[in-house]
Amino acid sequence: MSTRSGSSSLFDRAILRQAALDAAKKLDPRGLFRNPVMFVVAIGAVLVTVEFLRGVLAGVPGSEPAWYTANIALWLWFTVLFANFAEAVAEGRGKAQAAALRRMRTETVARRLTGGREESVPASELEKGDTVVVEAGQLIPGDGEIVEGIACVDESAITGESAPVIRESGGDRSSVTGGTKVLSDRIVVRIGASAGESFLDRMIALVEGAARQKTPNEIALHILLVGMTLIFLTACVTLVPLALYSGIRLSMTSVVSLLVCLIPTTIGGLLSAIGIAGMDRLLQKNVVAMSGRAVEAAGDVDTLLLDKTGTITLGNRLATELIPCGDVRVGDLADAAQLASLADETPEGRSIVVLVKDRYHLRARNIHEIAAHFVPFSAQTRMSGCDLDERKIRKGAVDAIAVWVKEAGGTVPDGFLETAGKIGDTGGTPLGVADGNRVLGIIHLKDVVKEGIAERFARFRMMGIRTVMITGDNPRTAQAIAREAGVDDFVAEATPESKLRIIRNEQAGGKLVAMTGDGSNDAPALAQADVGVAMNSGTQVAKEAGNMVDLDSNPTKLLEVVEVGKQLLMTRGVLTTFSIANDVAKYFAILPAVFVAAFPEIAPLDVMSLASPRSAILSAVIFNAIVIILLIPLSLRGVEYRPIGAAALLRRSLLLYGVGGVVAPFIGIKAVDLVLAAVGLV
Repeated sequence: MSTRSGSSSLFDRAILRQAALDAAKKLDPRGLFRNPVMFVVAIGAVLVTVEFLRGVLAGVPGSEPAWYTANIALWLWFTVLFANFAEAVAEGRGKAQAAALRRMRTETVARRLTGGREESVPASELEKGDTVVVEAGQLIPGDGEIVEGIACVDESAITGESAPVIRESGGDRSSVTGGTKVLSDRIVVRIGASAGESFLDRMIALVEGAARQKTPNEIALHILLVGMTLIFLTACVTLVPLALYSGIRLSMTSVVSLLVCLIPTTIGGLLSAIGIAGMDRLLQKNVVAMSGRAVEAAGDVDTLLLDKTGTITLGNRLATELIPCGDVRVGDLADAAQLASLADETPEGRSIVVLVKDRYHLRARNIHEIAAHFVPFSAQTRMSGCDLDERKIRKGAVDAIAVWVKEAGGTVPDGFLETAGKIGDTGGTPLGVADGNRVLGIIHLKDVVKEGIAERFARFRMMGIRTVMITGDNPRTAQAIAREAGVDDFVAEATPESKLRIIRNEQAGGKLVAMTGDGSNDAPALAQADVGVAMNSGTQVAKEAGNMVDLDSNPTKLLEVVEVGKQLLMTRGVLTTFSIANDVAKYFAILPAVFVAAFPEIAPLDVMSLASPRSAILSAVIFNAIVIILLIPLSLRGVEYRPIGAAALLRRSLLLYGVGGVVAPFIGIKAVDLVLAAVGLV
């Protein structure tokens, strides 16, 4: 089951039904108080409702007509409910995801090891540090690290991917997640989290939004909205004596309506929905953000640090070419390379066997039938191979092969070392092959750069983001890979300390840094980075250090993470632009209609020619509520991001949403006014 369930469509009927109920529940003043703009609207709705009841029950002379106050009160309540509805829909999509995750969580019986003996206990009783045995066909009872064995694991319950993965003790592929299923073999797992603290539990809490906190930009925007609300509150209060002086009676209903129309209700009503929807969009890409702050930081990233192995390259060096020496036939070199690699279980050794079979059509021999003595690789000799009859075949480091041949009484052919040097200059690794005292040739091993990675880095560059490749390779090899991949810079012979130092230096220059990692040695850098994306296949330490977890363990997904972050910031920015422009336009659309009777000289400003002052106010209140509904899909889906540069994006936003925000109220309010006049309300 994928974590994407429940998010296949923008509006799901079940989510909408629940959101409608939740919108009413959110009328609780304790919840509304967290949103100052909508809190003011709610207070205004209460005041107008009281005014309506007072007029109906007490019949106060000179009060506004009941139909007018009733309509104003109704639309003010709708404005609050529509804002609550937007937030509830965003939260509902997260709750649907959480429900799907919760259905995956079943009570599992664990085989706990105690004193060398197994005992069956419920998974909920496991504590951090317990060790459990899991065999083929069984569910892993909790998050942890494999301390013994290797197994094929089905992680589709967490990642949504059907292809099983290999997990083994030691290294960076030892982490397992509770609820996933072992398909083969037997492993011993040390539990890393107590019941209720598992990765699945944290995901459920996160997608439900329980752990979401406002980001610094959201807080700053809230301060701006509060400031604008206070300014317009002051302006509306001062309109009362001005109206009395001019002989115009502004009722409390009209003053409240003007205030609601002029304060930034649009962005105030959609702000929470935008933030929640940003985290939801990231989750749809199978990336779990530990906080809204992390998603927002992704949108402001200046520098990306990427490990070479597994991120930029496929992860293992592969044999790509056989280069014979002198008059040696390539078939003889292929035969010797195959024999020397039959017992080599490393990815490089297997790639040599595959290359020889595919390109030179040599079928793999059965290692038991040929009765060869295989020589394993050792750090001392830096060679491996096999002894077959009288033949002693070796492959390994070029200088080690040269020494081997000379000690056997042979000579190193001209060009052997020179060819090896050229391969090293291009970022490859040369392996020499010898048969006894005769050098046969070179196997070219190469880090294969992932297809399309250069185009991805070009898109980062268009965003203004600097990419830095980090590798433990020597500078010459690192430079060749960096050139082929198209990164902006590289750091060779990197250590955990150097990664941390790079991040701190970038941050000291005022830049935000993102990094991917999967190993325990990446944990310090992941914790220091502004956006630390840990691979789900990595160690528990790495996942706890980062502020995002990629469930698909695809390091190149950083591009999508950054785009979602930028999309979040852009959505908030364009809707803020639209909202402020909207408020300014409504100011000039409504006030001339209200005061033109008292001040005929402002008639040229009354471009709307609305039916009456009451119609102007009621039309503005109705438009104010409807525009929130119309913008809910945009706030949930987000503005489409295009890597066209900050200046171009600003111009585009100002033209589309700034000008649109100015024009829309004039069109919308006039349209509502015509409808009200047509039905005889004004």
